Amino acid sequence: MNKEITPMIQLGKLNKLKINRKSDFGFFLCDARGSEVLLPNTYITKAMKEGDIVEVFIYHDSEDRLTATTKKPKAMLDEFGFFEVVDIAPFGAFVDWGLPKHLLVPSKMQKEPFKVGEKRFLRIIYDEKTHHLVATEKFSKYLDHNPKGLRINQEVKALIIKETDLGFKCIVEDRYEGLLYKNEVFEPLEIGEVKKAYIKKRRPDGNLDLSLRKLGAKASKDSQQKILDLLKEHKGRLPFNSKSTPESITEFFGMSKKEFKRTLVLLQEKGLIEVNERGIVRR
Repeated sequence: MNKEITPMIQLGKLNKLKINRKSDFGFFLCDARGSEVLLPNTYITKAMKEGDIVEVFIYHDSEDRLTATTKKPKAMLDEFGFFEVVDIAPFGAFVDWGLPKHLLVPSKMQKEPFKVGEKRFLRIIYDEKTHHLVATEKFSKYLDHNPKGLRINQEVKALIIKETDLGFKCIVEDRYEGLLYKNEVFEPLEIGEVKKAYIKKRRPDGNLDLSLRKLGAKASKDSQQKILDLLKEHKGRLPFNSKSTPESITEFFGMSKKEFKRTLVLLQEKGLIEVNERGIVRR
C-alpha cells in the first residue's frame, strides 16, 4: 500500500485515501487498513479512476453516514472560525461551515442563545457522546495556557477574534491566546482575519504578546526595504519626511513615526536616499 495513504480514516480531518472500487453511488475509498468510506458521485471528476489517491474531508452527511467530500470546510477538527447561524432548533443551533450539512452547536455549548443571521466564533470539537463533530462557543478549556517550545520572534498564525481597549485578542496556532496591542498596530484589522504574527513575550498568565512585525535587526531591514520598494513604485520620490504627521506615515507606510524616522536615518547613512523639505529621494 502506498505510504501516502492515511493509515486510518480520521473524522474531521483531511485524509489521503485510495479509490478502491466503483458503485452506483460513487467511489468507495479505503485507508491503509482497507476500511472504506463513500465519495458520492457529486464529487467525482472524469479524471478520477480506481487506484488513484485523493485528498478528502471526512464528516457525517444528512443521513448520518460517514462520508467523504473533496470540499473543504471553513474549519476542521480542533480549529477555530467565524460561522453564520442558519437555523435554530430546541436542542441547539446550526451554522454554515461550508459543507452541505450544517454543523450543530448544542445549546449547552452556547454562551448565549444564538440568532439566525449572526456570526459566532466557535471551535470544532469531537463529541464523545454522539461520536460526531459539533461546534462550541465555550472553548477556554481547549486552549493551552502553559505553552512550551515557543521562542521570541517565532512566526505564528493569529486569528483576530475580538477588539478590546488594549488591542486585538487572538487565537494563536489554534492553541494559545494572544494579544496585539493597539499602539503597535499600524494597519486596519478585521475580526475573523488571519494574520502572520511574531511572539514578543510570554506573560505570567501563559498568554502571548504578539507583534505584526519581527523584532530587532530583521524588523529594521524589513522597514528599510519597504521604503525602498515604495520609492521604486513612485519613481524615486515620496512626499514624506520627519515633519510628516504620524497619521499620514502610518496610513502610507504601515509603521510608527518613530520607526519611520529611525529607518530614514539608516537609509541615509547607507547613502541610499536623500531627505529634504519636499520629501524622500532615491539616490
